[in-house]
Amino acid sequence: MNKKLYVGGLSYSTTEGSLKDAFSQAGTVVSAIIIMDKMTGRSKGFGFVEMSTEEEATAAIDMFNGKELDGRAVTVNEARPQEDRPKRSFGGNGGGRSFDRNQGGSRGGSNW
Repeated sequence: MNKKLYVGGLSYSTTEGSLKDAFSQAGTVVSAIIIMDKMTGRSKGFGFVEMSTEEEATAAIDMFNGKELDGRAVTVNEARPQEDRPKRSFGGNGGGRSFDRNQGGSRGGSNW
């Protein structure tokens, strides 16, 4: 069991401080981070909490998984290292779309 937990389904109003405060009910919180969108600066709705022991991590999962936090039911489970996660496949060359400039109708110009 890992001491680092994935927390999904977070409210956009949840802060790292409130996340840390909530999880401290299960034990000592080493760190709590919320992943932010680089472009908008807004929460992506998930984050990670690291507990000080595996027992506290298990207690936090039992205490919070499926429960409401800031008005939203959250998912809490063991965080998996990046290399363990399945790779995303977006398929081929962008779905086979053609970007031919001469395709389609007129945009007000003459086609003579």
